[in-house]
Amino acid sequence: MADGNGSTSSIVENFGAFFNGWLVRQERFLEQLVQALRSQDEEEIERRGDLIQEVLSHYDQYSAEKFKAAREQVLLFYSPPWLTSFEKAQLWVGGFKPFILFKILTNSVTEFTLEQEQAIERVKCETRKEERELTQASAAIQESLAALPLLNLVRRCGRAVDGEELELESAVRKLKEDMLRALESADKLRGSTVRKLLQTLSPVQTVKFLAASAEFQLAVRKWGLQKDQERAAT
Repeated sequence: MADGNGSTSSIVENFGAFFNGWLVRQERFLEQLVQALRSQDEEEIERRGDLIQEVLSHYDQYSAEKFKAAREQVLLFYSPPWLTSFEKAQLWVGGFKPFILFKILTNSVTEFTLEQEQAIERVKCETRKEERELTQASAAIQESLAALPLLNLVRRCGRAVDGEELELESAVRKLKEDMLRALESADKLRGSTVRKLLQTLSPVQTVKFLAASAEFQLAVRKWGLQKDQERAAT
């Protein structure tokens, strides 16, 4: 893991540009998903497996770019400057809370077989347990993060000796490592939850779920931009 070597400003600029471009592609994928659903031809939708794979690859690209940048400046991903205030308020360990996927699924897909319902319930229980564990780990990280300004103040006031300087540097390094580890674990949980859900769904249900997920994310983004603009105007 890089220890602060990456320029914060360049990472903000580069990842911010990537994210904005990624959202543009997200809108295009949403249009294609909605168009596929409008055909109302299940066989035609089932033949659109290529579209499903393209959408999943789109998410994989985001995860890969995110982790690459986080290895340089992990602190940025706990309060990303490229997100709106509203988006930041929804963050959980650097991203969306996995459990929201179940709400999106039940709002977008209304007919499940008994076998599907049982499989989804199992995934839900597994996700809830892992989410709870990560929330506890994240709380411990936040406590450590809150203590850093006080340690830094002691150093800037000239009361830190060499041993204390090393202790502060060690604490910062460990905190960054813990934050990166938590971020990676949270992203893995987000990804594994999606994959497990998709394994239970038919192609038509998958397209509905992916469309609803993209629509939700873009709606949150639009609302956040609107609120930030209103706040700036006052």
